Amino acid sequence: MQSVGFKVKPGSPYPHGAKLNDGGVNFSIFSRHAEEVELLLFKSVDCKEPFQTIQLHKDRNRTFFSWHVFVKHLPAGTWYTWRIKGPTDTRHSGLRFDPDKHLLDPWAKAVSDKHWDRTAACLPGNNGHCSMRSVVVDDHYNWEGDKPLAIRSEKAIIYELHVGGFTRHPSAEVTNPGTFLGLIEKIPYLKELGITHVELLPVMAFDEQDVPEHTAELGLENYWGYSTHSFFSPHPGYCSTPDQGTHQKEFRDLVKALHKAGIGVIMDVVFNHTSEAGADGPVINFKGIIGNSFYLIDKVDKSIFHDYTGCGNTVNANHPLVSRFIISCLEYWVRDMHVDGFRFDLASALSRSEDGTVLQDPPIVWGIELSELLAKTKLIAEAWDATGLYQVGCFPGYRWAEWNGIYRDVIRQFVRGDKGLIRDVATRICGSSDLYEHQHRLPISSINFVTCHDGFTLYDLFSYNEKHNLANGEHNRDGCNHNLSYNCGVEGETDNPEIQALRRKQVKNVFAILLLSQGVPMLLAGDEFLHTQHGNNNCYCQNNELTWLDWNKAEQNADMVRFVRLMIKLRKRHTALMRRHFFSGKKLKNRDIADITWSGLQPGETPDWHDHDSQLLAFTVAALDPKEPDVHIVINMSEHQHSATLPDIDGRIWNLSVDTSLPSPHEIIPRAEQTPINETQYYINARSVVVFENSIIETGAEG
Repeated sequence: MQSVGFKVKPGSPYPHGAKLNDGGVNFSIFSRHAEEVELLLFKSVDCKEPFQTIQLHKDRNRTFFSWHVFVKHLPAGTWYTWRIKGPTDTRHSGLRFDPDKHLLDPWAKAVSDKHWDRTAACLPGNNGHCSMRSVVVDDHYNWEGDKPLAIRSEKAIIYELHVGGFTRHPSAEVTNPGTFLGLIEKIPYLKELGITHVELLPVMAFDEQDVPEHTAELGLENYWGYSTHSFFSPHPGYCSTPDQGTHQKEFRDLVKALHKAGIGVIMDVVFNHTSEAGADGPVINFKGIIGNSFYLIDKVDKSIFHDYTGCGNTVNANHPLVSRFIISCLEYWVRDMHVDGFRFDLASALSRSEDGTVLQDPPIVWGIELSELLAKTKLIAEAWDATGLYQVGCFPGYRWAEWNGIYRDVIRQFVRGDKGLIRDVATRICGSSDLYEHQHRLPISSINFVTCHDGFTLYDLFSYNEKHNLANGEHNRDGCNHNLSYNCGVEGETDNPEIQALRRKQVKNVFAILLLSQGVPMLLAGDEFLHTQHGNNNCYCQNNELTWLDWNKAEQNADMVRFVRLMIKLRKRHTALMRRHFFSGKKLKNRDIADITWSGLQPGETPDWHDHDSQLLAFTVAALDPKEPDVHIVINMSEHQHSATLPDIDGRIWNLSVDTSLPSPHEIIPRAEQTPINETQYYINARSVVVFENSIIETGAEG
């Protein structure tokens, strides 16, 4: 029987979730095999018992597979869970209903994990006192005319950051550290740096308790957030007042503020697995509602979860119901939250069929690409999964960009001093045409990066030869062993000034190459001021000062921040460095010069692309607009100095712009301060990147 409380009527199957209107709240949940469904209402997130339990009836509260009820005059701020009774036969049907388990609404717009106990959710029985809960939200919001930004991809410069770690360190000096609102206070820094987009590590609600048992015993938690459970809800841990259900407003405030600064928002999303893990994992929502459809399970023994993600389960993304859920979710974040793009974690897992085989044209991937609402949204794939499927250069779909892991590896090897790579390096700098051009894709298909959240920071890349992950509690077995790093002669910290100087120069070399490459550059937050994780290359569980950005370093290494800021400015003033189409090597229509000209140390020399000892590249990138300067670039990763002759371009004179071998502030010169080089020769020092910009003699240098 229904307890005394708010009056109800049958309600509507759509929309799913909890929808507030003037007369009350409509609740709807999809559960194909449910036999009995209960909605439990709580006055606050802390109440131990519901103030009303509503029993739904098949004859009036069910339409096809949707269970629904309308609660009259129910206000926003009401917390709720579901209980569902149905068959449990994990081996033969894959169903695992538990009528005592409190379940989260998969469509909830805001959730709380304040009293969450993951262990209790792994065991059968009532977990109402320690379950997660959803809250009814009033989603009205004054966007003040805001819309998703329409920054062309070739002009994009992405900055990957962790919302919590970006401002949680005391040195951040923000009012609400570790939150969406805290990040708003750092927008002036981001704007001055010059990036165009932030790529936020997972901000959909995730399970902070989802770590191995021995890691949890050390007091560590899931920090990165690749353990989503509620795909429509911002993470409560990044909200300043989550108990008040302010998730939507706080995230929208962040997006609106970033857009006002001209910065787009890309969300790192995890649709390849959920925090419910495998057969022994917790029942949070999907397992207790539609578990046999939502995950890839064995066709013979349906209690077995197929795991292509390394996280215990794999989402059955190409099931019609699941596909619709994912696309609806993405459309919600664009339509209602004004997000500008998505980066898909382990995106190759989305191309698997129900039996795990790889589909040539996976419906979910094409469904995302062809969604009209997502037509202007940036789509970025991490084009591999955890079991060896590697699709860099061949991810299904046309307008998807890809994290270019090949670019990362080649540039790491080249900068650390490996020989015989100039052909590969040239291809990567030119936008990886070998991967994309034959498919009629573009340089913007390549997201170029050298570091990201997963692996060494850029400073650590030149400070450690080996990973140092003992703090994670897994005896240094976790994390990648293939780091392609170089410690410059000493493992870890050192007082040796020569090694310190070399490390700083190597960091500048990477930034220079990255920002001179065709494609879309992605920077890791903190790399610009030498953030270190002391050799830990897998900080997924380190929510502490090991990962939090120490903003004192931004002041201590102000020369590094200046270098990156001016390199970004250099890139932005050259449309030829942000081409939408690949180089042809042919002369431009309006000038007697090719779009790109490769040379040796002397003009007219042809590089020996098969020289296995070569560590030097020289090339000229011609301006697309005759009024813009050309760029001549020499990259020398050898241990020797070389003399280079500058190319002769009629009517133009060269200015030195960048020389990473010089001390700050001389290593990069703002355009307005550049002066002509009178000699035709320039010495390229060991392990350095040198850039020249020219000026039109008739008009003089442009400011």
